[in-house]
Amino acid sequence: MTAARAQYDDTQGALVASGVWRADSIGALPDLAGKAVHVIDGAGVTELDTNGAWLLLAAARPRASDPMPELRSFQPRHLAMLQLVAPHCAVTADKPKPPREGMLELAGRGTLVVWGHFFGLVNFIGHLFLELVVLMAYPGRWRWRELGAQISAVFVGAIPIVAGMLFLLGVVFAYLLGSQAQQYGASIFVVDGLLLAILREVSPVIVAVLVAGRTGAAITAQIGTMKVTEEIDAITTLGLSPLAVLVIPRVIALLLAMPLLVFIGDIAGVLGGMAVTKEQLDISFHMFTDRMVDVLDLKTLLVGVCKAPVFAIFIALIACRMGLSVTRDSRSVGANTTSTVVQSLVAIIILNAIFAVMFVRLGI
Repeated sequence: MTAARAQYDDTQGALVASGVWRADSIGALPDLAGKAVHVIDGAGVTELDTNGAWLLLAAARPRASDPMPELRSFQPRHLAMLQLVAPHCAVTADKPKPPREGMLELAGRGTLVVWGHFFGLVNFIGHLFLELVVLMAYPGRWRWRELGAQISAVFVGAIPIVAGMLFLLGVVFAYLLGSQAQQYGASIFVVDGLLLAILREVSPVIVAVLVAGRTGAAITAQIGTMKVTEEIDAITTLGLSPLAVLVIPRVIALLLAMPLLVFIGDIAGVLGGMAVTKEQLDISFHMFTDRMVDVLDLKTLLVGVCKAPVFAIFIALIACRMGLSVTRDSRSVGANTTSTVVQSLVAIIILNAIFAVMFVRLGI
């Protein structure tokens, strides 16, 4: 069996091939850069399959705009093979590179995506509101068992990670504040800073971030998978509303669970700070609690707790909408789950900034 060989004939502008041409014959092709091939001479070709035919045609005609070379001296069966491959080879030749987008195009595309998500969320809220009105008129349609299951999944399952995370953050904040306060002999004021930071900002924001990553992503994945497996179509076929069955129980569960999780996070963060101040600053538990009673205002606690329902509503709405927006393929489930987490984090940051400005303006 003769190995594949090929050489370029400058006088005729011909690619002269011989031997056996298959997929592994690509190394036999000469360098044809800048050379025009007008003829493919196959007098010496002994065997040829579709891969070999494609290699010869693609080498002689690298661009679709190039003229088709003359096929000379091929055996009839090889010539038929080349004529069969030639139209498909022309399609694959010289594929245009995707245009590179400039900054304006990227900014415009990103703006359209953001507006699409915004108007999609507004439309989803409108449909959800109408469904709530219908449920108010027919209380028997409420899915109480589903609501209980969602509360268990959202609240009970999140307690360990929320308590552990906020305890560690309380430790870190107390340690950093204490190392600075010791230099000025103001160790007792670490309690003031710790309470203000944990209760007003750290606990509600961190709990919202944890819930967005844990529960929000899970909701989108669950509803999206139901969309792919046509379970949502089955619910609709049974005469039930997917919003009433799937969305509303999850929204209410998050709405009820988030303030409780924030309160648990407050307690865990304060306990973490208390443990550090005792070891680092020699502030006993009794001194810590006395100072906490003196400086802690009810509004400081309520500010953090009142943020939680707003965060919860946005996380639930984004997660449910992205789940229902999944197309019928598994890739869409992953993409929409990622989008849920990103949108939820952006919403949390924006809402927290709005709260901060609003509370300062109101003197709270």
